[in-house]
Parts: sequence; C-alpha cells; structure tokens
Amino acid sequence: MNSDIRHLWSNCLNVVKDNIPDSAFKTWFLPIVPLSYENKVLTIQVPSQFFYEYLEEKFVDLLRFTLHREIGPDTVLQYRILMENTTNTVVNYRGETKSQTAEKLVQHNAHKIPSPFAKVVNDDLDSQLNRKYTFDNFYEDVSNKLARTAGETISNNPGKTAFNPLFVHGASGVGKTHLCHAIGNKIKELHPEKRVLYVSAHLFKVQYAEAGRNNTTNDFINFYQGIDVLLIDDIHELAGIEKTQNTLFHIFNHLHQNNKQLILTCDKAPSELKGVEERLLTRFRWGLTTKVEHPSKALRLKILQNKILQDGLSIPEDVVDYIAENVTENARDLEGVIVSIMAHSLVYDREIDMALARRVIDQAIKKIEKKKITVDTIQDTVCEYYNLKPELIHTASRKRQIVQARQITMYLSKQYTEMSLAQIGSLIGKKNHATVLHACRMVKEQMEVDKLFRDEISEIEKKLKL
Repeated sequence: MNSDIRHLWSNCLNVVKDNIPDSAFKTWFLPIVPLSYENKVLTIQVPSQFFYEYLEEKFVDLLRFTLHREIGPDTVLQYRILMENTTNTVVNYRGETKSQTAEKLVQHNAHKIPSPFAKVVNDDLDSQLNRKYTFDNFYEDVSNKLARTAGETISNNPGKTAFNPLFVHGASGVGKTHLCHAIGNKIKELHPEKRVLYVSAHLFKVQYAEAGRNNTTNDFINFYQGIDVLLIDDIHELAGIEKTQNTLFHIFNHLHQNNKQLILTCDKAPSELKGVEERLLTRFRWGLTTKVEHPSKALRLKILQNKILQDGLSIPEDVVDYIAENVTENARDLEGVIVSIMAHSLVYDREIDMALARRVIDQAIKKIEKKKITVDTIQDTVCEYYNLKPELIHTASRKRQIVQARQITMYLSKQYTEMSLAQIGSLIGKKNHATVLHACRMVKEQMEVDKLFRDEISEIEKKLKL
C-alpha cells in the first residue's frame, strides 16, 4: 500500500472520527483497509458482506460527504469484500446506489432544503421508498395483523377502500415505517402509473418552511395535491405547528375528496394527540385507526432468523432463542443486538456463544430500558413534586405555585426534549412560543440567585432520570 492512499484515507478517517462515537469508529472504520485510488475511484477492503451492507445503510451519507470534501466531488467509493470460506476471492461493489442521499446532506450543509416539487413529471418523481421494506419481510403476527391486512387491501385498490386514511400508531420500532414502505412499494408494483410519495412529517414541515421563505407555497401545495398515494410518517412531529397543520388540512381534504390514498403513522392514537387541531384529528379518524403492538416471541424469532439469513451469519439456535426471549420491545432493538453481537465477534475475534450474547444483551437492555423523557412525564413529575393536579398547569390560573410549576415544566421540556418552543407551548396550556421563552428565562434567572430553588430543580431532574 503506497503512502499516497494511506495519507488520503488517514485524512478521511480524521473527519469520520469527529462525527461519530468512538466505539462506532473503532468497530466499523478501523478494520477497513484502503487499497487504491485510481481514476477517481477509491477502493477499500471490508471484512464481509455484512460489513459492507452496514456501512452503506448507516454511514453512507458521512462516507460520501467525507470523500467529496477530502478527495474531490467526483470521487466514487468502491468496496472490495473478502468472501468467507473461499481462497483469494473478492467481490467489488460500487458505493453509488445511495449517492442521492449524500447529495442531500451536502445541500443541507449549504443551508438548502431539497425541494420535492422541482420536477413534477410522473417519471421524475422519486417516491422516497426503501425497496428493502416489503410485505415479504413484514411478518404477520397478532400484534400487526389488522394493520398488515389493511395495508395489503389498500395496495390492491388505493384510494377506493374504506381504509382511507389508514392511521397506524404504536411505539417506536414496532414496524410502522416498514409497513408504510411495504404499502408504497406494493402499489408501485401493481399500479406503476400512481404517483406515490413517502415523506416524514419532519421533512414535510421543513419543506413547507422553505417554501414560505422562497414564496413558493402555492407550488408546494400544488405538488402535494398532485400525489395519488401520500404516506406521512411520524405525524406527531407536527404538534404545535399551526401553519403547517393548516396547509396539511387543505392538502388532506383535496386528496381525500379526489379518492387519493392517505396513510399516516404516529406514536399515539388520534384521541391521545396533543397540539394538533381538532379538525385534523377528526379527519385522521375518517378511515381505519389501528395499533401495531410489541411483537410476540414467535414474531421476534422470525425477525431474527430473517436478519441472520440476510446477513449470512452463523449464530447458534440457543443464542437466537435467548435474544428473542430477552429483547422484547421492538424489531429495531432485535436488529441492533444482532449488529452488536456481530461487531463484538469481529473486533474481539470471539465465537458467538451464550456468554457473548448475555454480555451484549445486558448492556443493550440497560440502554433500551432507559426512561424516555417526554413533556407528559416532565409535567407529571413536576406536579407530583409540588403536590399539584397536572390539569392545573393547563389553566389560566395566576396562582404563584401553579405559574411556577408551569414555567418549570416548560423549562425542563426545553432541556430534555427536542420539541420547539411553539410545540412545548401548545402542549402546556396552549401558550405561544414567547410565553415558553419567557418561562425558560425566568426559571434560569431564579436558579442563578436562589439555591433552594436550584436544589428543587435538581431533585426533579433526578426523578426524571430514574
């Protein structure tokens, strides 16, 4: 290996190391061997097919951005994979299939949000669907049977069933996003003429804000009203954002009235959603609302066996059963444990056995079971500490104790959640963002001068983290 390629790869590693946790860097980047750089093609060697797929799935954006920055914008990444159980056999893969995602990262870093309506010709529409997520690998179980059946029915006849909209809710990682993509992919297969679009609620609101800044809101609305099948993931992220909700309301009405299919996912049922306009919630309930539950052990085993088969891994049956028995929350956790076990086996050159599985799962379950802090948990913890009924902080009361509890809830929500000030205000007494900003400032100032108050906040924070 010549010094030039060694130097180029070293520069790339320095950028990567600054952008990911040290453990991930050691596991997924140190084992890579740079082989050559010729005709703008950088070839790197990775230990296995699994290793290649994991890098492409989890780090493709970072890799592409790093190569563009350190080597040049036309640099192409090529993987050389040493095939197991063969002698001196290699397989080359070009890391080009996901380059559009990387280009979006570059645009984002340049403060440009990709416009969904730049091209509106059917052939040019990128549906944003992940082809890996299909009904073939979305296994039926009592936990998801209704949602899956409805999804298959919709795929056969989008917009013309009683399931419009289809509103799927459930905890993170139970398969809502997978189902969305599976429906979209099946519709594209059966009805190639349909304009299908998958979009996260987060991207939808970012696109809408960008359209407002560029005076292209009408183009934004016209684009979305031209979609035949609209799949919006994590609709709860629109909580508290009134203008975006208002625009979605009009898009929703237009599509529904024209027999276009709408599919929405959320972490809560419509009746439990806060910060969303009632007229939207009413429309969410027009079709079928169904919950995807945590997977049963039988389903967990199927998911594990499929992951192991896909990645060409060899894991003893007792280890697979142990994982299925102990990792119970969702499919994402199951796949994460498999990746962790594989990483430990590769890095430490250890056989995959029960001892290794127990060690990895003990660490994983502690992380999984770590309490998720939400506005609701903060509100309940604050009210319990001050012996108040939670509903009181949503009133217009100006009693000092209630005002203080409301302000502390707002302050801690800003500290411990990723919600915007407007979203926090919408969930706590339907206040505006200025009220939340004022509350945060008041709490912070009082903490600086009042030790007793500072200790109270500290106690509440400890209770939140238990």
